[in-house]
Parts: sequence; C-alpha cells; structure tokens
Amino acid sequence: MGFLEKIFPKKGTAESVILIDIGADHLSGAYGRFQEKELPKLLYARTLPIEIRKDEAQERAMLRTLTILGNDLIREGAPILARTTGTGSADMILVSIDAPWQETTVRTEHLEQKKDFIFTKNLIAEKLKEANVLPPEKFLADESIIGTILNGYETTNPYGKTARRAALVILTSLIERTVAHAIIATLKEMYHTKNILPIAGNSLRFQALCDMFPHEQGALIIDMTSKTLVSLALVRKGILTVMHQKTTTADAIGWTDTITQTLSEIAKSYPLPRTIFLLAPESDLVSLREKLGENKITQLWLSAHPPTIISIEKTLMTTFIQSVTTHMPDLSLLLMMEYYQNKHFISHHSH
Repeated sequence: MGFLEKIFPKKGTAESVILIDIGADHLSGAYGRFQEKELPKLLYARTLPIEIRKDEAQERAMLRTLTILGNDLIREGAPILARTTGTGSADMILVSIDAPWQETTVRTEHLEQKKDFIFTKNLIAEKLKEANVLPPEKFLADESIIGTILNGYETTNPYGKTARRAALVILTSLIERTVAHAIIATLKEMYHTKNILPIAGNSLRFQALCDMFPHEQGALIIDMTSKTLVSLALVRKGILTVMHQKTTTADAIGWTDTITQTLSEIAKSYPLPRTIFLLAPESDLVSLREKLGENKITQLWLSAHPPTIISIEKTLMTTFIQSVTTHMPDLSLLLMMEYYQNKHFISHHSH
C-alpha cells in the first residue's frame, strides 16, 4: 500500500465497527477499525457491570446499562475514532449476546439426488429456507455453514462442484425475540448506522477460535466466560460435531461438575481429542486448569497422557489484533474483532 493510500484508503477497503458484548453480569463496548493488509485495530474499549436495582428485572437492568455504555462510546470513543479515520461514524454494529438470552445449536442437513447436481449458494439458501422452522419466541441471529461434506468427503471450497450427496453442518444462533428487538431498538436510537449484526456469544467465539487455529482439526472448546453457563464444543476433522450448553453455579466446583458430566456424555459417542481450548475469566484460569487436570476428568481420555490445555488469554490475541487502548480490553471484545475480521471484513473484500 502506497503512502497516499494509507492516508486516503480506497473506498470499501476500510471499515469502522462498533462492538457490543452483552453478558449476564456486564457489558463491554469498543470501536474497531479494519483495513486491508493491516492487523485490525481496537481503538477504544469500555466495560460496565450490570447493577440490578431493587425489584428491577434483569433484562431492564441490562438495557439501562446498554444505554449508559452506548453514551460512553459516543462521548469518549467516537472522538478517538474521528481522530483516527476522519469521521466518528461507524459502518456496522456487531452485537454478541450471551446467556441467559441466547442459545446455540448445531445440526446436519442432508441433500441427495439421483442425478449429479451443482453445489451452489442459491441451492443451499433454498435448502436452509425449507428446513428452518423457527420458534415464534426466538430471533434467528446467525446461521453459518461450518462444514460441508460432498459425496462423503469433507470439502473446504464446495461451491461450483458436482455431487449427488451433500451434508451441511450448520451452526445456528437463536436469541430471545423480545430481548433482541429491544437491543436493536436501543442501538438504533443512539447510532446513525442501521447495519446491526447480532450473534450468540458462544457461536462467535467458536468461529473465532477456528479461524485462529485452523490446523487444530480435533479439539474441545470449553467456554466458561459466562458465570452461569458452560458451553462445550467438540471439533472432529475440522467440523463442529457436538455442542452442549449447561447452566451451572457460578463457582469452580459447579463448573467442574458440569464439565465432568458433559464430557462423560460426549465420551460415550466419540473419543475425546488431545487438545482443549479453555475460555474463562483470567482470574479463574489457574484454578480451572488445576480442576481440569484432576483424575476424575483426565481418566475420561482412557490414556496415561493428559490432554494439552491451551488457555485463550488476552496476550495471545496480540498476534491477531492490535489494541491501541490505554488498557487491555476484555477478551470477549478481542475475539469479536477476530470474528469480524475473518467472517465479514475479509470475505467482503476478497476477490
């Protein structure tokens, strides 16, 4: 990229995105800048606890906190964005929503014909439309094809290829409809952009980790970023095979019991992989790693060698994200940056 292009990037080669992460007990927000041939930059970040007032519903407290966070982003973050890009306006708002308002499911859709057919995006869109029976109380936030098998073989670039049998592994994010509409309405009141992209938090984090570690074809992802929900995802041959979400008590004992029970269920059908990706608050990582190393968990591997545990920490993310904030932002925001970079920005601007 030439000197003038850095100052005046070509239209469409750069995007500014507002990131909003909505958890059970806190909200985080940030401004992210995405530009071709550069690491994405996180320019400003803010985290606020959800403080529930007497007789106040959790949802109402969350929406009140969202308004405060949004105003902080506009007052403090927008001027930083303007100094960096020349404008304080964003092109997109990415909203990650966690428990207790979301759920993530994985399913496999099959397509088979007597004659060869060409695998196209239009064909798949029709198939998904036919198969999608959405509960009236749910909002479909995201439906991503995370694996494609043509004629029995896993295929990374399936479009345009000929097949008689196809299997699609689909990751779906569902959010409580009333909550999703309230969040979107709140954000539309505060920001000029109408491009709002909601997604379930654990779906986003799973997809971000797959982009970060593309060569890990077999792994367990244990997501304990929420204090009241444990998510376990099993990846086999690069494809998400099983995802379990379990509510739990907000302590290490509750988490450990839930993980042990869920791993036991998975081990009945599949061999457990040698790699574990652990997502959790950094203050809890040491104790959780110790718990995961206890005999009652490691014996599920039926091996003398314990699995390798890779903790996903903020410092690890500096390989993928450039943070220019005064303090290191929440891990959830860094993973949101990674997700947007690979699933939206690069795909929009690749040729």
